[in-house]
Amino acid sequence: MNAVEIEQALSDLAARAFDGPEFPFQFLEAFGNKAVTISRLRKGENNASDVPGGVLQRNHIHIAVAEPGQVGQMLMALKVSPKTVQAKAKFVLATDGVTLEAEELATGDAIACEFPQFPDHFGFFLPLAGISTIREIKDNPIDVRATGRLNKLYVELLRENPGWATAARRPDMNHFMARLIFCFFAEDTDIFSGTSIFTATVDQMSERDGANVHEVLGTIFRAMNTKTGDRLAAGIPRWAIEFPYVNGGLFSGSTDVPKFTRTARSYLYQAGQLDWKEINPDIFGSMIQAVADDEERGALGMHYTSVPNILKVLNPLFLDDLRAQMEAAGDNKIKLLNLRKRMTRIRVFDPACGSGNFLVIAYKQMREIEAEINRRRGEANLASEIPINNFRGIELRDFPAEIARLALIIAEFQCDVLYRGQKEALKDVLPLDSQNWITCGNALRLDWLAICPPTGTGVKLVADDLFNTPLDQSEIDFENEGGETYICGNPPYLGSTWQDAQQKSDMEAVLGSRLKNWKSLDYVAGWFVKAADYAKHTPTSAAFVSTNSVCQGQQVAILWPEIFATGCKIFFAHTSFKWANLASQKAGVTVVIVGLSDRPPAARRIFTIDDNGFAVVKEAGNINAYLISGLDVIVEKMASPPDERAVMTWGNKPADGGNLILNFDERADLMRRSPDSKSFIHPFPGSSEFINGTQRFCLWIDDESAPFAKNIPEIARRLDAVAHMRGGSPKRPTLDAARTPYRFVEIRQRGDERMIVIPGISSENRSYLPCGIADFGTILSNKNYALFDAPLWNMSLVASRLHWVWIGTVCVRMRTDFSYSNTLGWNTFPVPKLTEQNKADLTRCAEDILIAREVHFPATIADLYDPENMPEDLRRAHEKNDEVLERIYIGRKFKNDTERLEKLFDLYTKITADQAKPKKGKRK
Repeated sequence: MNAVEIEQALSDLAARAFDGPEFPFQFLEAFGNKAVTISRLRKGENNASDVPGGVLQRNHIHIAVAEPGQVGQMLMALKVSPKTVQAKAKFVLATDGVTLEAEELATGDAIACEFPQFPDHFGFFLPLAGISTIREIKDNPIDVRATGRLNKLYVELLRENPGWATAARRPDMNHFMARLIFCFFAEDTDIFSGTSIFTATVDQMSERDGANVHEVLGTIFRAMNTKTGDRLAAGIPRWAIEFPYVNGGLFSGSTDVPKFTRTARSYLYQAGQLDWKEINPDIFGSMIQAVADDEERGALGMHYTSVPNILKVLNPLFLDDLRAQMEAAGDNKIKLLNLRKRMTRIRVFDPACGSGNFLVIAYKQMREIEAEINRRRGEANLASEIPINNFRGIELRDFPAEIARLALIIAEFQCDVLYRGQKEALKDVLPLDSQNWITCGNALRLDWLAICPPTGTGVKLVADDLFNTPLDQSEIDFENEGGETYICGNPPYLGSTWQDAQQKSDMEAVLGSRLKNWKSLDYVAGWFVKAADYAKHTPTSAAFVSTNSVCQGQQVAILWPEIFATGCKIFFAHTSFKWANLASQKAGVTVVIVGLSDRPPAARRIFTIDDNGFAVVKEAGNINAYLISGLDVIVEKMASPPDERAVMTWGNKPADGGNLILNFDERADLMRRSPDSKSFIHPFPGSSEFINGTQRFCLWIDDESAPFAKNIPEIARRLDAVAHMRGGSPKRPTLDAARTPYRFVEIRQRGDERMIVIPGISSENRSYLPCGIADFGTILSNKNYALFDAPLWNMSLVASRLHWVWIGTVCVRMRTDFSYSNTLGWNTFPVPKLTEQNKADLTRCAEDILIAREVHFPATIADLYDPENMPEDLRRAHEKNDEVLERIYIGRKFKNDTERLEKLFDLYTKITADQAKPKKGKRK
């Protein structure tokens, strides 16, 4: 469940008649607990509560219903209960149906409220659904509630008006929703005079069955698009004349309204009852963009980027510099005035703006700085000089683009109220400006210099309609002569495998003529290249949130030389961290933030997250494409290791249509019916089988044994199927292999070697790369890599933290998993020259790791390397291995992964430079 669904479920629960014995189970159901979980708790099977009538869900919450007036005492009983501690409960909750109290035990945060109001605190309980609590949601539920109410209305209106769901009319529907949002906000902030004038008027003038709601709303919208002096002539009825003239294109054009049902009217009224003056445009806009997208509606309420995450982009991009200048100015009025003038010419441009949250946060932060400047200059009530149309965006979809424009309008009004007062804010809010500074279009196809021109002194075009303006709206310019441009945002990621035909075409339009291997790049790469190109024309700094894959593996060599060739450099970076959403039990995608500038400062900054979750910043003279302090080096594939390490290869590739492969039951059946087949059946692990300890087998038949094997009917049947499958292949090697269907197409081993096995795909969540020794007779799948008959000290290298951070940086990712590579991960891994003693020490370390694993047999690699449950003796063995290896590198253990990478890149640079030197006695 997501936050919107949980809020609705709790609201429904609070509206029911209170049922004491059932309440704990109803409460848990609201957080998505399965029926079987509730049933077991109800039966007492999983309920370890020692409090009378209590329900204790392990690792989550201890709930009890109290006698009337005894809620506080019951809460204390739950807190001191030994079972609460034993079950690691995160929350305790007590209620008597009149009041409710709860406490989060780890933080001491508590709530106490009347029972009907407890859904207001739904954010407090979100961790029960596996959702990390975000302070803005926890403290202010209006954004989630508004999203849920409007979504219900939207769905009901489309059900009643199927024509409005068509591609032709969906923009009209979205425009209608934007009008409603403005009306709800305006009536609660006194932009509309009177108490709840919009909701009250609709309630008074419309039929209870909803039959004429569309007519009432259409009349109100027409009134707000008609100047006050023209209303009588326009036939506006007296009951609608009190609504103000809004202009700005918001109510221009068609005043058609979808028809309402009784249910839709009820949803409209419920939405109007919320307190819209508390809306946070950066949160609400981001959440509601899913409402208008049928495919995304299942993710309703998850489209929220926290303010701290947005500030990870905006602060080092330009806000830190503004604040530093303000502090340096102190109370010097001339310096403060110059800074304020500078701010009026700053352009913030998000070419993938969605609902505008980056732009809104940038605007609000700049208004805060401006307000402090005005306070120091003794001009606290001065009107803002920061033009809202200096905050530009491009968005592909029409509804988020409309919401972005509306969110900025709301943010501007809220800032005016905060810094100038309600009275002054109301003077300036209406009529709305009719400029449209959010362009609806494809950012990879549009000319960014036209959308956000480098210079300009005025408005070249004023649109007639706020939202349905043609793309020549880009003629609108800024009052920004001599200003700076900051490009920012969170563009769509989409790895090459998941790009559709249109997105591939977009990428080709941007990169096809300049990058040979552009098809291997993530979609976000197009934004980086266009930002770098933009910087050729005007001083520009840009920062994007991106999947970390653009700074890893093969993409680095493809993308970054092209960007650096434009003159841009990386001037700040956040290394990999989780960009979470509000979905239950969903880990956020792993991202980086990369800041580019054509005029980077001498001191550049790298931000990392330490083991305690705190940001650590380090200054660097240069940041390379791997986001490491060091030279601009690109790690290229190597055909073999440059030293004494063993050669690593793929496992064996069957290309058999699955006919040479057997599961456990098929193996048992074949051996039961044909005991002679046993000699041909071997374990055949892929990555998953090796890590998870599951069993899979293959038929492994050599030329000499083939005639005997073909006399076994089941094997003969399988070989015929292999021959048929290969015979239809368009690939010549596979087609040729149809003549020997008993053999794998690619064979890497004899079948009797000792192998050090490295899975091709493994999770980044483990602290070490899974590897191990395969039993004799195992046939290794091509989903693994292997070191055949290699000295055991090679395993010490693979199992080290040093190797983990190296391959995590230079190898390709499969979503968030490591995709290992022998040529890019193993062969390039920088290793100092090892003495025989070094090799002996590392061999002992590898043996200790294997012995520590053996103690926990039959635990699998997945069990042993679970980040939360790794056995202590195994962890110590790995730490000893790390210490021995790292002393070879620098004489001590490294402080952290950043230091490890810096040393590895430094060593890689030296090794490759030595390889490039001409050998003595040979010509260059």
